[in-house]
Amino acid sequence: MSNTAPEVAARYLAAGGNRHPAAADWAPGLLAFGAGNNIALWNPQDTHHNGISALLAGHTDAVNAVKLCNFDGQMLILSGSADKTVRLWKPAKDKDMHLLATGAADSNVRIWTLTETGAKLVQSISLQPRYLPLTTALISIAGGAVALAVAGTASYIQLYVRSEPGANFVLQATLTGHEGWIRSLDFVEHGEDILLASASQDKYIRLWRLRRETGTTTPTNGFGTHENAAVTKKSLSNTARQVGNTNARYAVTFEALLTGHEDWIYTARWAPSIDSKISPTLLSASADNSVAIWTADEASGVWLCNARLGEISAQKGSTTATGSTGGFWIGLWQPDGSSVVSLGRTGSWRRWTFDGTKDTCDQQLGISGHTQEVQSLAWAPDGSYLLTTGSDQTTRLFAAWKRDGATSWHEFARPQIHGYDLNCIDSISNNQFISGADEKLLRVFNKPKAIDSLLSKLSGTESTVEGLADAANIPVLGLSNKAIASPADDQLDNDGICENADATSTAVQSPLNTDQPTLEDHLARHTLWPEHEKLYGHGYEISAVAASHDGTLVATACKASSLDHAVIRLYDTKEWREVKPALTAHSLTVARLAFSSDDQHLLSVGRDRQWAVFKRKDTSSTVFELLTSNPKAHTRMILDCDWAPASNPLVFATAGRDKCVKIWTLRDGTAECVLTITLSATVTAVAFSSLIRDDGIRLAAGTEDGSIHLIATKIDGGASFDSKPISTALCPSGSISCLQWRPARMDGPNTQEIAVASNDHSVRILAITK
Repeated sequence: MSNTAPEVAARYLAAGGNRHPAAADWAPGLLAFGAGNNIALWNPQDTHHNGISALLAGHTDAVNAVKLCNFDGQMLILSGSADKTVRLWKPAKDKDMHLLATGAADSNVRIWTLTETGAKLVQSISLQPRYLPLTTALISIAGGAVALAVAGTASYIQLYVRSEPGANFVLQATLTGHEGWIRSLDFVEHGEDILLASASQDKYIRLWRLRRETGTTTPTNGFGTHENAAVTKKSLSNTARQVGNTNARYAVTFEALLTGHEDWIYTARWAPSIDSKISPTLLSASADNSVAIWTADEASGVWLCNARLGEISAQKGSTTATGSTGGFWIGLWQPDGSSVVSLGRTGSWRRWTFDGTKDTCDQQLGISGHTQEVQSLAWAPDGSYLLTTGSDQTTRLFAAWKRDGATSWHEFARPQIHGYDLNCIDSISNNQFISGADEKLLRVFNKPKAIDSLLSKLSGTESTVEGLADAANIPVLGLSNKAIASPADDQLDNDGICENADATSTAVQSPLNTDQPTLEDHLARHTLWPEHEKLYGHGYEISAVAASHDGTLVATACKASSLDHAVIRLYDTKEWREVKPALTAHSLTVARLAFSSDDQHLLSVGRDRQWAVFKRKDTSSTVFELLTSNPKAHTRMILDCDWAPASNPLVFATAGRDKCVKIWTLRDGTAECVLTITLSATVTAVAFSSLIRDDGIRLAAGTEDGSIHLIATKIDGGASFDSKPISTALCPSGSISCLQWRPARMDGPNTQEIAVASNDHSVRILAITK
């Protein structure tokens, strides 16, 4: 076999952003954000719309804070995580003074200086009275001093000042007024003064002015002798607090109260300042589903909201079921101030750019991805799109956008938004799929006409117009997507809204007839697939589902701890009736099901450490019977299985917690293990390529630690294998839950694509050459 490792490249990466106000930052050409335990890198200004360029792995828990710093032209990424660590990525050259403040659930704020080799702890501040710091802000002030603002699970802001390099930060002022937790702080220079914005769960933004003082008047409260302990609750008091050092003093006063948001405010960020003499602009993101831009009126000085973005119309169509409520958790400015981005509850980034000629904000393509573990995925039978599903209770459809010689991948639809965690999925046909969740039934969905037309237009797939519903929606308090018809043109008013819509039609004309992939605003409202059928019979949560290649049968299984429930149920897809009797062989949960390429055999593996092969009674029958099984196939539970492409004898693979992949041949009803391949970790996923190569059949194996191995297996003339690991940089940081090769698609000579689902919240499409 060849000793040359195949070339592997990331074709597409998708991951949703973490819902934490400090979990993202934007520098020229790079937006970094927390995505599960990883840090995702994205350039929103990329005209090719390639999306996430890399996922940096290192943290072992959710990333809650990300900061970008440009030191001497080199970018440094700082990240803080629930794993109690702060990590520095791409260390830059040391400089005289680079300060970093971190806050944690131990009620401590720690001050670090960044050095050539990492970071050095210089001070630890124990917050008194004790509270959890949710936000910090640093700024250099006159006289060589540095100011630090800290706030969190208290209704006040503490201002600390370091009077000179090498000195400690000392508490000098406490600012009261908010009536809820404070989520965001940000400083900006305004002439010789400094403005501090604070955003709170009390639905208000407060602006505080640090006014530069002149003269020799002695500070009223003294520097470093703050009255701290008894925090006043008088919110209307505007007594000046003084901060600074002996060289420069600032009087801190309340400047303005910004009202207008109707729910918690998560972030408040000042626009990048080109000239500190110009009145600054503030961006706020709120749980009320809006992003607001605030400026001070030039004549009166009153702060006004001059733009509001997001879902703010009466026709939101957003409910808890559709997942579009929950608002925006992060709002960021483009470094030159020409656009803004926001992160919503669904983990998706939206972007707006300012059009000065029209005086409008136009929404642009963003990126999206799952916000919890991705449990399963399935390609359409013709490989035209990829379906993924996971613990964030959504099913998502990803496809390629082809235009002008360029290709990029995007989320085109969100066919299912559920009330239960989704565990498994498979495609029945190009227009139909089935999914199973933490409920006792399975649901079958049909592609709507709007999505069919969109895929045909942007991906170049063949359109299937006949027999498809126009669209779907979710009734109030319901979990089933109902088919609906779009209103006729003569039913719409000037805003495209149908005032007389009933339960069988949508009130708004579908906006999907576009020249680009679906915007996040529309994904949760206009891309649902109508539910075609429910399949009953199981007694517990669904654990596995597989559709036959000809689309006539589906096999299903549920979580089980006894023989009575560890059965496999078959359903025909014509009448959607169960094919009885149920298939029995296992005593515990069936983890995976797979039909052979000719659909004559059904393979099952389970947590009882055995596999079983069932065979049709005859070639045209829908009834299967147990052909053979191996109750001691692995020494620990079996987690996945797959059939090799058509061959004689039949070949299949099993993989389990014993860190082994086993290759079996099936002749005349008898199975034999011909290869045992031992890897370094629990093997959680396996998938055979449908192409037979000169060096054998290619098998991909994924493990619990996120590694992926490409294994070339030869069965004829003595079984042998050659295993090559894929570079760690291209692999997930969490357990791999599913692998599936893209069917019947080639991209250049000897190139195949494989989709990877992982518990690190990511979906990856890797291109493998040779």
